[in-house]
Amino acid sequence: MQTSFTLAQLADPQVSASEKILRACVHCGFCTATCPTYVLLGDELDSPRGRIYLIKEMLEQGRAATAEVVKHIDRCLSCLSCMTTCPSGVHYMHLVDHARDHIEKTYKRPLGDRFMRGLLAKVLPNPSLFRLAMVAGWLGKPFAPVLRAIGLPRAGAMLKLTPARMPAPAAATGKVYKAAGTRRGRVALLAGCINPVLSPSINEATIRLLNRSGIEVVVAAGEACCGSLSHHMGREDEALAMAKNDIDAWTREIDGEGLDAILVTVSGCGSTVKDYGFMLRTDSAYAEKAERISALAKDVSEYLSTLDLPAATAPASLTIAYHSACSLQHGQKVTREPKELLCKFGFIVKDVPESHLCCGSAGTYNILQPSLADSLRDRKVANIERLQPDVIAAGNIGCITQIATGTEIPVVHTVELIDWATGGPMPEPLRKLEALRA
Repeated sequence: MQTSFTLAQLADPQVSASEKILRACVHCGFCTATCPTYVLLGDELDSPRGRIYLIKEMLEQGRAATAEVVKHIDRCLSCLSCMTTCPSGVHYMHLVDHARDHIEKTYKRPLGDRFMRGLLAKVLPNPSLFRLAMVAGWLGKPFAPVLRAIGLPRAGAMLKLTPARMPAPAAATGKVYKAAGTRRGRVALLAGCINPVLSPSINEATIRLLNRSGIEVVVAAGEACCGSLSHHMGREDEALAMAKNDIDAWTREIDGEGLDAILVTVSGCGSTVKDYGFMLRTDSAYAEKAERISALAKDVSEYLSTLDLPAATAPASLTIAYHSACSLQHGQKVTREPKELLCKFGFIVKDVPESHLCCGSAGTYNILQPSLADSLRDRKVANIERLQPDVIAAGNIGCITQIATGTEIPVVHTVELIDWATGGPMPEPLRKLEALRA
């Protein structure tokens, strides 16, 4: 794609990086076939190619974002399926992240939109506030259909996504979980902000499994939200502050007893942590440290696939529909390891048809774009249910929560199944399945 940025514009490192991305695009349109919003809406401006044109024009002219541009960029899930499809290697992720940052700085959203986004950015990254919000949501959950019916779809979506059970207490950081027997490795685990409240069993299963495998696990003191949610809402200053906080926390561990890896059980967070090196490339104080953290970051399935895991102790002849989270398959290019681990322990693994299409979770997307998110969820669930699985496995809490609102089939994290198969407790959703069968 031909561009016409001025030399003054290209002096900005962010513009310079985006200009290189734009020039890589050859207008082929392969991305349209795998873009969820284009598949649903059929609007060229709701495809990666269309959005690239909008972003190019906005950045080249150096103008404030318009309502039209904002509408189509907001509809983008950042699922990155287009990056998997693109034959030219267009790094759409960095381009749309730049566009969101530009929108946040130049466009004044309507009051209701500003309030909702500000609320999400304040509450979700803070486990204590998030837990209070979940308690309120748990009490108000029966009113979700009412709110949607009276024209408050976002509020209704938040209530619908609230789990039926009470949320867990906020987890503390600064803990070390010793390896069983001889220590064979030491890793940090990103506790995160959503996981400990919505599904603490995921990190608990990860720690048990690693400890049984001789791996010491530390949840670094001071570690908090990775910044992913703020980053994808264009709140770049907030996101970078959160990134620096976690980089400092993990650097203290690296410089102390050392780390073999930094493990992430939420693939959306993993995509962001692996991108810290790019996000902080112009920060002289953090560029080198950020690169080191990104190099150590791994999805939990990547790391588990390198270990000599305990032998299977639980019957595992269940049929698993494996949902490959977008942030894992497109963002991190991790596709083989989760399925191979499940197969290794006797699970019958089936790929979901149209697996490249997003389930509609996408961070805060299922709250900010509830109608599109529901359509994508229903499509995903229909594809899953055709497989008639016993269980759905996924590597991202957002996907797990989103899919669970559309089906009665139990949805669990991949690591919970592996933990169970190697001596851990049966995941709670499976216990419910067993009770129903009995």
